[in-house]
Amino acid sequence: QVQLVESGGGSVQAGGSLRLSCAASGFTFRTYCMGWFRQAPGKERERVARINKDYYTNYADSVKGRFTISKDNAKNTLYLQMTSLKPEDTAMYYCAADDRLGGLCQGLGQTYKYWGQGTQVTVSS
Repeated sequence: QVQLVESGGGSVQAGGSLRLSCAASGFTFRTYCMGWFRQAPGKERERVARINKDYYTNYADSVKGRFTISKDNAKNTLYLQMTSLKPEDTAMYYCAADDRLGGLCQGLGQTYKYWGQGTQVTVSS
Protein backbone atom coordinates (compact mmCIF):
# COMPACT_ATOMS: atom_id res chain seq x y z
CA GLN A 1 0.00 0.00 0.00
CA VAL A 2 1.43 3.34 -1.07
CA GLN A 3 1.75 5.92 1.68
CA LEU A 4 3.08 9.45 1.72
CA VAL A 5 3.07 10.99 5.18
CA GLU A 6 4.04 14.63 5.60
CA SER A 7 5.26 16.14 8.84
CA GLY A 8 7.07 19.21 10.10
CA GLY A 9 4.44 21.86 9.51
CA GLY A 10 3.56 24.44 12.11
CA SER A 11 3.25 28.11 12.90
CA VAL A 12 6.20 30.47 12.56
CA GLN A 13 6.80 34.17 12.32
CA ALA A 14 7.85 35.80 9.09
CA GLY A 15 11.54 35.28 8.47
CA GLY A 16 11.55 31.95 10.23
CA SER A 17 12.32 28.47 8.94
CA LEU A 18 10.70 25.08 8.83
CA ARG A 19 11.69 21.72 7.42
CA LEU A 20 8.98 19.51 6.03
CA SER A 21 9.44 15.77 5.67
CA CYS A 22 7.53 13.24 3.61
CA ALA A 23 7.97 9.58 4.55
CA ALA A 24 7.25 7.31 1.60
CA SER A 25 6.40 3.63 1.57
CA GLY A 26 4.87 1.04 -0.73
CA PHE A 27 6.77 1.97 -3.87
CA THR A 28 10.33 2.24 -5.15
CA PHE A 29 11.02 5.76 -3.92
CA ARG A 30 14.36 6.25 -5.67
CA THR A 31 12.86 5.75 -9.13
CA TYR A 32 10.12 8.34 -8.76
CA CYS A 33 9.73 12.02 -9.46
CA MET A 34 8.85 13.65 -6.13
CA GLY A 35 7.22 17.00 -5.67
CA TRP A 36 6.00 19.45 -3.06
CA PHE A 37 2.78 21.34 -3.69
CA ARG A 38 0.80 23.82 -1.64
CA GLN A 39 -2.70 25.17 -1.54
CA ALA A 40 -3.91 28.20 0.36
CA PRO A 41 -7.58 28.77 1.13
CA GLY A 42 -9.39 30.13 -1.90
CA LYS A 43 -6.39 29.64 -4.16
CA GLU A 44 -5.39 27.05 -6.71
CA ARG A 45 -2.86 24.39 -5.88
CA GLU A 46 0.69 25.46 -6.73
CA ARG A 47 3.72 23.34 -7.43
CA VAL A 48 6.48 24.47 -5.09
CA ALA A 49 9.41 22.24 -5.99
CA ARG A 50 10.24 18.92 -7.54
CA ILE A 51 13.16 16.53 -7.67
CA ASN A 52 13.61 13.75 -10.16
CA LYS A 53 15.22 10.35 -9.75
CA ASP A 54 18.58 11.85 -10.71
CA TYR A 55 18.34 14.61 -8.08
CA TYR A 56 17.63 17.34 -10.63
CA THR A 57 15.55 20.02 -8.92
CA ASN A 58 13.18 22.72 -10.04
CA TYR A 59 11.44 25.48 -8.08
CA ALA A 60 8.56 27.86 -8.44
CA ASP A 61 9.75 31.43 -8.88
CA SER A 62 7.97 32.41 -5.66
CA VAL A 63 10.23 30.18 -3.54
CA LYS A 64 13.47 30.18 -5.49
CA GLY A 65 16.41 31.00 -3.24
CA ARG A 66 14.39 30.39 -0.07
CA PHE A 67 13.28 26.76 -0.29
CA THR A 68 15.38 23.66 -0.92
CA ILE A 69 14.00 20.28 -1.91
CA SER A 70 16.05 17.18 -1.19
CA LYS A 71 15.61 13.47 -0.72
CA ASP A 72 17.23 10.58 1.08
CA ASN A 73 16.76 7.40 -0.92
CA ALA A 74 18.10 5.27 1.93
CA LYS A 75 15.37 6.60 4.21
CA ASN A 76 12.66 6.88 1.53
CA THR A 77 12.12 10.44 2.67
CA LEU A 78 11.57 13.70 0.85
CA TYR A 79 12.36 17.05 2.47
CA LEU A 80 11.55 20.69 1.94
CA GLN A 81 13.74 23.15 3.82
CA MET A 82 11.96 26.48 3.96
CA THR A 83 13.75 29.65 5.04
CA SER A 84 12.89 33.35 5.05
CA LEU A 85 9.25 32.40 5.30
CA LYS A 86 6.65 34.97 4.34
CA PRO A 87 2.95 35.22 5.25
CA GLU A 88 2.13 34.36 1.63
CA ASP A 89 3.77 30.96 2.16
CA THR A 90 0.87 30.04 4.44
CA ALA A 91 -0.82 26.97 2.97
CA MET A 92 -1.36 23.26 3.27
CA TYR A 93 1.73 21.55 1.88
CA TYR A 94 1.51 18.21 0.12
CA CYS A 95 4.10 15.80 -1.20
CA ALA A 96 3.43 13.80 -4.32
CA ALA A 97 5.07 11.02 -6.32
CA ASP A 98 4.93 9.82 -9.91
CA ASP A 99 6.84 7.42 -12.14
CA ARG A 100 4.98 7.67 -15.43
CA LEU A 101 7.93 9.46 -17.05
CA GLY A 102 10.51 7.04 -15.72
CA GLY A 103 11.34 9.14 -12.70
CA LEU A 104 11.62 12.38 -14.61
CA CYS A 105 9.42 15.31 -13.63
CA GLN A 106 9.20 17.64 -16.58
CA GLY A 107 5.84 17.29 -18.26
CA LEU A 108 3.91 15.93 -15.28
CA GLY A 109 2.23 19.20 -14.42
CA GLN A 110 0.17 18.59 -11.33
CA THR A 111 -1.10 15.14 -12.28
CA TYR A 112 1.01 13.11 -9.89
CA LYS A 113 0.00 9.56 -9.18
CA TYR A 114 0.27 9.51 -5.38
CA TRP A 115 -0.45 12.24 -2.83
CA GLY A 116 -0.03 12.69 0.88
CA GLN A 117 -2.60 14.14 3.25
CA GLY A 118 -0.74 17.39 3.77
CA THR A 119 0.80 19.38 6.59
CA GLN A 120 -0.22 22.93 7.48
CA VAL A 121 2.26 25.79 7.41
CA THR A 122 1.19 29.12 8.87
CA VAL A 123 3.43 32.18 8.72
CA SER A 124 2.45 35.23 10.74
CA SER A 125 3.66 38.75 10.11
